[in-house]
Amino acid sequence: MWACLAELCRASAVNYSYWVLLLLVFLIASSSACSNGNCQVLDACVAASDCGPGLYCGNCPSLGKNQPFCTRGRAIVPTSIIGGLPFNKYTWLVTHNSFSIVDAPPLPGVQRLTFYNQEDTVTNQLKNGVRGLMLDMYDFENDIWLCHSFRGQCFNFTAFQPAINTLREVEAFLSENPMEIVTIIIEDYVHTPKGLTTLFTNAGLNKYWFPVSKMPKKGEDWPTVAEMVQNNYRLLVFTSVAAKEAEEGVAYQWKYMVENESGDPGVVRGSCPNRKESKPLNSKSSSLFLENYFPTYPVQSDACKEHSTPLAEMVVTCYKAAGNKMPNFLAVNFYMRSDGGGVFDALDRMNGQTLCGCSTIAACQAGAPYGSCKNISAPTRSPTTNTAGSFSGSVQFTNSATTVHATSYLIISTLYISLLFFLLGKLQLQVAR
Repeated sequence: MWACLAELCRASAVNYSYWVLLLLVFLIASSSACSNGNCQVLDACVAASDCGPGLYCGNCPSLGKNQPFCTRGRAIVPTSIIGGLPFNKYTWLVTHNSFSIVDAPPLPGVQRLTFYNQEDTVTNQLKNGVRGLMLDMYDFENDIWLCHSFRGQCFNFTAFQPAINTLREVEAFLSENPMEIVTIIIEDYVHTPKGLTTLFTNAGLNKYWFPVSKMPKKGEDWPTVAEMVQNNYRLLVFTSVAAKEAEEGVAYQWKYMVENESGDPGVVRGSCPNRKESKPLNSKSSSLFLENYFPTYPVQSDACKEHSTPLAEMVVTCYKAAGNKMPNFLAVNFYMRSDGGGVFDALDRMNGQTLCGCSTIAACQAGAPYGSCKNISAPTRSPTTNTAGSFSGSVQFTNSATTVHATSYLIISTLYISLLFFLLGKLQLQVAR
């Protein structure tokens, strides 16, 4: 009888160990669930590699969202869904001061003293769906440089790099992507005769140049994107200097587009005044509309908050101020920072409304009647809490986990395995008894 009871206890202990083992395996699996590229928008993450294609791992402390979660990092290029319409029917993502990149190396022996507006290279910006670049060009060091300066003069402590370096990145992108169109808007402080045309020719971009003579002058529609691609007119260049249109064939910006005020005046809730150089936003004589949406002094940690509800509200405000015209260009700082969808969701909504009458471009159906929309719903859930590991709050742009994140996974796994062996050891002692 006692032997039978002992055997029953041993069987119970083994059975119990099986369930403990199963539970621990589940916990370990749960700790690594939604990882290795499987996490979606707003899912908790630990490293950039956790998030799916087009997403990165970030947070938004300025909105009280301190734990990292997956946010969008790539735009849907609208022509990939609805193609063949005039260029001015689309809304394109523009980076303000595209060259002013955090951690860009300064000149040797010089401490740079200026503001930063972006966090990744121009090449990466273009790969992520940016289709407009705002570049400040200056005469400097017997060349034309990209500089974030003042009073029309570039200094060694505000200089970034020769402009041709960035333009060669644009050339490489256009060469590798023969269906894409890029717009460059120059804040122009170049006084060298024929400086811009020489620069773009040396960068190999003249072969993509959209001729000023073919640009609509009275607010008419632009050629279709298909026509522009067919003719290889895939680079639009605008300057802030009126005289250069006649002198160099570079389009004077405010002859072809209207623009709201940049900096702090452009982010005041409920207000969307036109820039002083621009015609009124509701003018019918210009067929392009640039909406600036960035504060005068850029702050990385605030950008995710700026790109949430305030951006959505400002899009509506400027749409009404322009006489119910959707912006063709949306210019922002730190374009990848958001509380989930950010700038990319705003662009999707703008293109969806204009191109197909849907709430988002993702709901559009090529060839379907206007207003025929797929049933697409945006995620509304809040990020789940994830206390594993530490997180700096900085944007991650690589596809691999950092040492800190990899270490946090290792610590968690080690703790689970240690607990497993501890419990199994206790069970063996019980059986032995």
